Amino acid sequence: MTARPVGGVPCRVVVCRDCCCGTSKVTGIDHTAQAARLRAEAPVRVSACLDVCDQANVVVVQPSSAGRAAGARPVWLGLVNDPEATEDIAAWVRAGGPGVAPRPAILDLYGFAPPRRRTAS
Repeated sequence: MTARPVGGVPCRVVVCRDCCCGTSKVTGIDHTAQAARLRAEAPVRVSACLDVCDQANVVVVQPSSAGRAAGARPVWLGLVNDPEATEDIAAWVRAGGPGVAPRPAILDLYGFAPPRRRTAS
């Protein structure tokens, strides 16, 4: 069971699982186990394609309400294709995630800026 911070929304995780992420196109990782491991630390939402297939597997760590209050924004992590990276993310989420706990330096290797969404004119 995931611990819920007192008086707020917990850190959340989004895992892309569509055309590239979470499929046999990305080899050497148990995609089901990855999602389950992250789910052990925080609520996990499985998303359709996030349009960054060149970064498969993509994991987005969303800040808790406390993290948002501290000014944190979602952190996009790409190429999360080994159990050690999943463990690093799980540990950061367990510690509080964006805006609450410092991001481990190793996760800087996985960070990338998400694409800008096009809006209808």
